[in-house]
Amino acid sequence: MELPVKLKVHDSVFVPLAKWAMLIAGNYRCVTKEGIRTIKDAVHSDIAASRAAYNWVVNLCGLLGAKESDLVPFEKYAAAAQSLGSPSSAARALFGGAAYIERVDRLVQAIAAQKGMRLPALDEVVGLVDAKLETNRKKAA
Repeated sequence: MELPVKLKVHDSVFVPLAKWAMLIAGNYRCVTKEGIRTIKDAVHSDIAASRAAYNWVVNLCGLLGAKESDLVPFEKYAAAAQSLGSPSSAARALFGGAAYIERVDRLVQAIAAQKGMRLPALDEVVGLVDAKLETNRKKAA
């Protein structure tokens, strides 16, 4: 029987954490004070800020036990982001009126706090997402 999903087995349990850096450096940074932007713009409008956020999350993953080989290098992610001409699904949902979304931004922020780490750029994103969700919830009530 053929399953409708593809399962990929990795030697390391930390491989899925590679997505965290991508989400924080790109997907959640699609949400700005001015509105919504594409993942490409979120990553490439300020490549230094994107690299800093990405590497900060990679360092956090390292503290949790991930090896460098478990994660994706920033350059590879940045190259892939060049073709991401849409806003992230989280940003689209927020600006579409969603009252609740998946909050990997808050998860990473909370885990980092347990390790004594803080990234002001992540705090700003969390604040923007919190504010938009609050507005959406008030409208839905």
